Amino acid sequence: MSAEVCRRYIVSGRVQGVFFRASTASVAHRLGLRGRARNLPDGNVMVLAVGPESAVDELGEWLRHGPSSAQVADVQQADEQVDEWQHLPDFRTH
Repeated sequence: MSAEVCRRYIVSGRVQGVFFRASTASVAHRLGLRGRARNLPDGNVMVLAVGPESAVDELGEWLRHGPSSAQVADVQQADEQVDEWQHLPDFRTH
């Protein structure tokens, strides 16, 4: 089993109002990840993913295109400290 990682993604483009967060949660649940996805005031979506590195990487790749109704322009990512987010019980949208 690979070590857990925590990664924050900021997804820009046409990503709000197109079921991006719900679709992200579905993929994250399938991958067994914990975290959250929420809309940001600037029109972007923030995704925080915690879990095995291979699963977080797979979600990161999926975020680059998102659901079919989305038009992803860019995905920025940054590693976070896992221990700050260990308390997350599952993957949620806000």
